[in-house]
Amino acid sequence: MHTFEPSRPVVLLLAHARGRTAGLMAAAVAGAALGVSAAAAQQAQIPAQDIVFKNATVMTASHGTIEHGSVWVHAGKIAGVGDTVSAPAGTAVVDATGLWLTPGIIDPHSHSGLDSDVNEATSPVTPSMHMIDAFDNRDKALYQALAGGVTTELLLHGSANMIGGQAVVIKNKVGLDRDAMLFPNAPRSIKFASGENPKRVYGGRNQLPSTRMGNFEVMRQAFEDAKEYVATENAYSAKVAKGDKDAVAPKRDLKLEALADVLRGKLFVQIHCYRADEFLTEEAIAHEYGYKIRAFHHALEMYKVADKIAPEETAIATFSDWWGYKDEAWDAIPWNAVMSMRKGVKVALKSDSNDHIRRLNQEAGKMVHYGGATEDEAIRMVTLNPAWIIGVDQQTGSIDVGKDADLVLWNHDPLSTYARAQKVYIDGDLFFDASLPGLGTPRFSGVMHGDNEQGSEDGEDGQ
Repeated sequence: MHTFEPSRPVVLLLAHARGRTAGLMAAAVAGAALGVSAAAAQQAQIPAQDIVFKNATVMTASHGTIEHGSVWVHAGKIAGVGDTVSAPAGTAVVDATGLWLTPGIIDPHSHSGLDSDVNEATSPVTPSMHMIDAFDNRDKALYQALAGGVTTELLLHGSANMIGGQAVVIKNKVGLDRDAMLFPNAPRSIKFASGENPKRVYGGRNQLPSTRMGNFEVMRQAFEDAKEYVATENAYSAKVAKGDKDAVAPKRDLKLEALADVLRGKLFVQIHCYRADEFLTEEAIAHEYGYKIRAFHHALEMYKVADKIAPEETAIATFSDWWGYKDEAWDAIPWNAVMSMRKGVKVALKSDSNDHIRRLNQEAGKMVHYGGATEDEAIRMVTLNPAWIIGVDQQTGSIDVGKDADLVLWNHDPLSTYARAQKVYIDGDLFFDASLPGLGTPRFSGVMHGDNEQGSEDGEDGQ
């Protein structure tokens, strides 16, 4: 049996790693190519080592907390959870006495790795845009998130448009190539936005939409066009089915094809929206055109209408306590998340910020203070609930047998401001280790990009 004792100066090392400047990161390996090294690419093919974590405070997110618990990781999956586990002889053992083990933190609203390409703000309707085409897997914000325990992110289009582009879901495997960071078979999501941001972007150009009325007219017209496109496609398919050899296929339109996929339920609809009245309008339009809304993002006034939204099974991805930074945020209260949860709304916390993403665990801790959430409920807000919003809750988000071994080992209760991630595992592989020198990234070599320290913080429309 191989025993690993976590190193002592975790807090100092992690704080040092987080405080690195972009210039220092760029000089991490002098003369390195911008692409991932061949060695790192080969590492992606190495099977994850079997591990047993023993004597940890295991916060499962799905079935409570196990004091002095054990978790067995086999072939990148969770193979056992409990007071004890039955792992084969020779399995590596991590003595986690005095440490906490949680699922990896999941951010359901991030723009990491997208830089200035987050918006295609040339039209209010751009559903055929794909964020994968803007994804820079060398953005240092990804490393900062990893060092904060974040293992999965939903990278969204910005909020300049009523109907924006299609998101990409990543596992935060810093150091691997771009495709190795994509979450396998994750459902597709698309970003909508209503309210101040589209109004400001297009109103500033004296074009539609410059009002909330214009916002929703643009949305409805887009779906009317999509309905016609679907009808044309269906008519063509019917002719082909009847053996009509003269049937002419309709011209492919990527914009309308994406909107048609919304109508067919093939895309999760994620909506940037703040005001109570707009939640109700968005739900009415969804009913009118037959699609479901997966989550409202920001959702600072959800507490006003949570009893009406809960039956729709629409979740929210919200801030813990942001207030007053724009007109739509004047009625924000820090009790919003828990009040909405008590009314039956599934609640997640998110960053929308390259700064806040590093401490989403602390944002969850605020929920215990603001509203009296239990520790289990608070942990779910940054693990299992955001996994559901993204559509990957069957693969990750809790410590359950069969799920991906996306795990974080903390030196303190993760809901505390004193907590720091010591080790971060994704699919059973170690991707961050605060006890290592430098950046603590065993898989990374080369150069990191990015100078935008704060991320968007609701500047998603580029203004």
